[in-house]
Amino acid sequence: MRALGPGSVSSFLKIILDVVFAALWVGVAVLALITLAALLLSFNPDLLADVKLDGSAGELAQRGPVMAAGLMAAALYLAGILVIVGCLRRIFVTLTVGDPFHPDNVARLRLIGVMLAGLELGRYALWAVGAWMLPDISEVKPTFSLTAWFSVLVVFVLAEVFREGARLRREAELTI
Repeated sequence: MRALGPGSVSSFLKIILDVVFAALWVGVAVLALITLAALLLSFNPDLLADVKLDGSAGELAQRGPVMAAGLMAAALYLAGILVIVGCLRRIFVTLTVGDPFHPDNVARLRLIGVMLAGLELGRYALWAVGAWMLPDISEVKPTFSLTAWFSVLVVFVLAEVFREGARLRREAELTI
């Protein structure tokens, strides 16, 4: 089976990325709505006046702002993944057309690298804020993920490889 062009592995992967992209949009929207509901319920508990809350549910309602912050962090994380998958979709469009060294792919790969680094730094920041605000709950210690940082470096190196490929293609087009 071919790697590039219509009917290739890249076109199959593009279809999978389209499905994942749509699912991520749904996930971000659902998390945003749940976050909004958690904020409304935490700042206006009268909305739950008709609901009888036992001990655990009452404690849950008191932690509304913390839950909303956690949900917002999850929505931001999903949004970061959404950006990465969106860039991958556009890269796979160029692969399906048979143009892997399209000049825009360099910027897309760099954006993927920045987003991967941002997601990893966000994980560290979320842990630090959680440990500071909720010292009794935060038992999980952050670990340095060598795999994540290696992935970031690999994506930036691939961006440079694609930049060089685009430059060589431009030179080849100028050759008579």
